[in-house]
Amino acid sequence: MEYNTSRSKMNISEYGRNIQNMIEYIMTIEDREKRNQLARATINVMGQLNPHLRDVNDFKHKLWDHLFIMSDFKLDVDSPYPIPSREILERKPERLDYSSNNITFKHYGRHIERIIEKACELEDGQAKDILIKLIANHLKKSYLTWNRDAVTDEEIAEHLKILSGGKLTLQNDVKLHNTTEILSKNKKKKFQGKQSGGNKGHGQNKGRK
Repeated sequence: MEYNTSRSKMNISEYGRNIQNMIEYIMTIEDREKRNQLARATINVMGQLNPHLRDVNDFKHKLWDHLFIMSDFKLDVDSPYPIPSREILERKPERLDYSSNNITFKHYGRHIERIIEKACELEDGQAKDILIKLIANHLKKSYLTWNRDAVTDEEIAEHLKILSGGKLTLQNDVKLHNTTEILSKNKKKKFQGKQSGGNKGHGQNKGRK
């Protein structure tokens, strides 16, 4: 009896031991033309065993890459695609440079800070005042979305002042959206989201009957 521990390593186990054995057999054939012929036949079998790869762009290229990987890059055949190398496969991805921008209030996010930066560049006037009020209402809505505690308009005005570096000021006579209404809408949206998910599951069960 042959145990897995005594068999060769399978670099891609999804194709199974039989495909692995076929590839190892091809590697023993001296005639190059015959190796090429059997390699192409093996590619066809690999495609039939994994039909989901047909949804992948250039799936034939993917199959040929897998063929060489399973041979531990030792198979010497003519590929219609560039032959991958072990170095490329084992190369570590480059480290991503994450933004170093510090967000003053995380519950508001970076996008609103950018909007505030643009608003600071506007000339004083009615259009700017309207935008300041819209921004303040958005801040209040965002605050109440992530914080259950109530927040006053004075606190929002102070946050706006901090975020804008003192360049945007909410007038004292400006009234923002009512806290109770915002909380009620947030609660209603959460309920509708849960209800929608429940109805979707209910419809699936109904169809099975």
